[in-house]
Amino acid sequence: MLHLNPKDFILKPSFATIHCEPNWKWRKRDKPMPNFDLFYVWDGEGELVLNGKKYQIEKGHCFLFKPGDETTAIHNPQNPLLLSYIHFDVTQTLRLIPSSHRVIENTISFETLIAQYIRLFLVKAYGAEIEAKLILKQLLIRLLREELEKKEQLEGASNNLYETISEVANYIQQHPGKPHSIKSLAARAGLSERYFSQKFKQIIGQTVKTYIVNSRIKRAEHLLYFTGMTVTETASALGYSDLHFFSRQFKKYTGKNPSEIR
Repeated sequence: MLHLNPKDFILKPSFATIHCEPNWKWRKRDKPMPNFDLFYVWDGEGELVLNGKKYQIEKGHCFLFKPGDETTAIHNPQNPLLLSYIHFDVTQTLRLIPSSHRVIENTISFETLIAQYIRLFLVKAYGAEIEAKLILKQLLIRLLREELEKKEQLEGASNNLYETISEVANYIQQHPGKPHSIKSLAARAGLSERYFSQKFKQIIGQTVKTYIVNSRIKRAEHLLYFTGMTVTETASALGYSDLHFFSRQFKKYTGKNPSEIR
């Protein structure tokens, strides 16, 4: 919709801002939605079902219903909905469409545009249709902008998480002999133990425990091969108090006994 010319919008006579009556219900239509409907909640609380998916709605919730959508809704009679709706069609094939549901963050500017759209026709202002089409495009641009900004925030958060997990993995490699634990490493990452474990495996490709052991065994191979340290000295340097356990783990990961490497 970002690429649509305002003249490509076909404005429908169905638009309003309404205070819903206490017994208000939006029943299922005999036929699906025939056109686009921009639906915004100013106040109140309720439940809306869109194509079988339930949404608990309140101030700031905005929907863009599309042709073919099936919707129903109810509200709390003690806290009735105040909502606006704007029906329209388009003459061109759409290349970019806002998602069906969005919680508006900057409600003041969004509500100002909706109020201006509806007021144009209520007072029968000069050039109302032309201005209304411009306002409608602005509303849809706002929805797309919030959607793209939210996506960028999530991607940014994802990049930060990748960097955090990578830093912890690097820390393990640099200090293989430390008594690492999921608890201490999760605390270093500033994450819960469960979430840290899940994301570590997802990003690094190994469980935390496996990665720690791998790092120790790789370091053990280096120490045994290049420094002349004994098996006992190597095991002790890497935090193993049980020499037999170290030897078994070493063979499990390398296929060889530590003495063979030395």
